[in-house]
Amino acid sequence: MKSKQIVTRIAANCIFLLALVLFVAPFSANAQTNPVTDKPKTKKTTRVFYGQASFYSNKFNGRRTASGETFDQKKFTCACNVLPLGTWIKVTNLRNGRSAIVKVNDRIHPKMRRIVDLTRAAAQKLGYISNGLTRVKVELVDKKAIPK
Repeated sequence: MKSKQIVTRIAANCIFLLALVLFVAPFSANAQTNPVTDKPKTKKTTRVFYGQASFYSNKFNGRRTASGETFDQKKFTCACNVLPLGTWIKVTNLRNGRSAIVKVNDRIHPKMRRIVDLTRAAAQKLGYISNGLTRVKVELVDKKAIPK
C-alpha cells in the first residue's frame, strides 16, 4: 500500500513540475520572438538620485576643486561623490519644486552622507539658504539642455 502512495505522489509532483515548466516557458528570457510583430524595445536609462543637499561654506571660495577649476560661489557648480566630474545635473528642491542646472566639479568628503553640496548661487535659486539643508532630487541632464 505504501508503494502505491509513493508512486501517486511522484506522479502528482511530475504533473505539477510539467505544468510549471509549460507556464513559465513563454516568459523565459530564451523565448523566441517574432521580429515582424515584436517592436524593438528601446530602454532609455535616466539616473535619478534622492538625498540631502547642502551648500558650500564661504571659506572655500577661491580654492581649487577636484576638477582643477577655481571654486566660485557665484557659479552654478556642485560637489558630488556619485557622479563623474564634468557631469551636468538638474537639482530639484523637493520642498518647493524649484530647480537649477549645475555642473559637478568637486567631491564631498567621503564620510559626508549628503548627495550634493551646491554653491551659494545654486542654493539661493533653490530657496534653501535660510535652512542650510534640504531634500533634493538629482537627475542627469541631456547635453542639449546645458546652459552656455
